[in-house]
Amino acid sequence: RVCMLAPDLRGRGGSATLPGPYGMASHVTDLIGVLDDAGVERVVLAGHSMGAYVVARLAAEHPERAAAVVLLDGGLSIPIPPDQDPDKVLAAVVEQSVARLQVTYASADEYVGLWRAHPALLQQWNDDVDAYARYDVSGEPGNMRCVVSEAAVVADCADLVHDETTRTAVDRVHAPIDLLRAPRGLFDGEPLLPDPVLAAFRAVHPRARIEEIAGVNHYTLAFGAGPGPRRVAAVIEAA
Repeated sequence: RVCMLAPDLRGRGGSATLPGPYGMASHVTDLIGVLDDAGVERVVLAGHSMGAYVVARLAAEHPERAAAVVLLDGGLSIPIPPDQDPDKVLAAVVEQSVARLQVTYASADEYVGLWRAHPALLQQWNDDVDAYARYDVSGEPGNMRCVVSEAAVVADCADLVHDETTRTAVDRVHAPIDLLRAPRGLFDGEPLLPDPVLAAFRAVHPRARIEEIAGVNHYTLAFGAGPGPRRVAAVIEAA
């Protein structure tokens, strides 16, 4: 009942071979290009995880294009504790994010096996999750790799840690906002968006609709056979 445009961000999926510059500003420029090409003036902007920061920044910088914004377990400013060095935080995030990009796999099944063993997906595997994992791997048997650009991941991570324009973009969004939060995080443990972060967001956006989707983690909020995807679809449709 809706028309959905689902572009691959620069450096990922079918856009993996696009050259730099990478980073959040480039993602916003690219998405405006997608909207212009499709002849769409205003849309509901929906983003999951890092994508939530992208759509928040797009809505902040191009308010005329945003009819509403749906943030899926991301998009909020998460302060770095004062006793932590931001550069060390960035290094740790990058190391974790690019590890799978630097490995050669014997087959697509071997790569998919890494996702299948992920703590957040162990009990949630289905054909949708399998397709998600297979979408990012290519090459010849014996020499397969994840297609995601390491340079793009590094640039995106750097913006999430150091770029205040990106980190605080949601506070400059004037369109209606829905925020869907997963009670469990990246590894099926603590939530990615802690309670104090939610409270700070609610103080700045008292009219935002905030909903926690029971029984999901950061990944299964958006895909899998649980309640997350249906609720996400319903919220986007309502927006």
